[in-house]
Amino acid sequence: MDRIILTVLLGYLLGSIPFSLIVGKLATGIDPRDYGSGNLGAANTFRTLGAASGVGVLLLDVSKGAMSALAGSLLWRQGMGLGEVDLMLLGGLSAVCGHIWTVFASFRGGKGVATAAGMFISIAPLAFVFSLTAWVLVVVVWRYVSLGSIVGAIVLPIAVYLTSARRMNGWESMFVISLVVTMVVLVAHRGNLRRILQGTERKLSIHGG
Repeated sequence: MDRIILTVLLGYLLGSIPFSLIVGKLATGIDPRDYGSGNLGAANTFRTLGAASGVGVLLLDVSKGAMSALAGSLLWRQGMGLGEVDLMLLGGLSAVCGHIWTVFASFRGGKGVATAAGMFISIAPLAFVFSLTAWVLVVVVWRYVSLGSIVGAIVLPIAVYLTSARRMNGWESMFVISLVVTMVVLVAHRGNLRRILQGTERKLSIHGG
C-alpha cells in the first residue's frame, strides 16, 4: 500500500510542475495564463511565446507522464496486489491529474494531452504511434491542435485494444485507462469543439520566439 501511495504522490507532484509557467516567466516574464486560452499547456505556450518555447514545454510535459509511469514500474514489486502495468498506469494518470490541477499554480493547469501521451509512450508505444499519427494528420490538414487532440484521444483506446489485446499482462487495465483519458480529453476540449463548430477556434500558425 505504501508503494501505491508513493506512486500516486510522486506522479501527481511530477505532473504538477507547471513548465509552461516556468518557461514563460524565465524566457519573457509572461504568465501564459493571462494570454490566449489561459491554459498552462504546450499549445497555448506555442501561440503565446513562440515555437521554440512551445516545443520545449511540449517535450517537458511529455516527460512528466513518461517519468511518472516509469516511477511506478520502479516501485512495483511482486505480490503487492497490483501488476506492474497497473502501477505504471496509476503513476501516469496521477501525473495527468497533476498537470490539469496543479498544486503549484492554484490548481489551474493544462489539458493533460501531452502528459497522457508520455504515459502511453512508456506503457504502450505502438498505440501511442497510431494516436500521434491521427493527431499529426488532423493538425496538418485542418491546423486545429484541439481537434487533433480530440481525434488522437478517440483513436487511443482503439489502438490500445488492437495492439495490446491478449498480448501483454495488464492490457485490460490499459484499455480502461485509455478510455478514461479519452473522456478527460473530450471534456477538457468541449469549449474548443464548440468554437470549431462555430468557426471561431484559432488555427495553428508558425512563428518564432
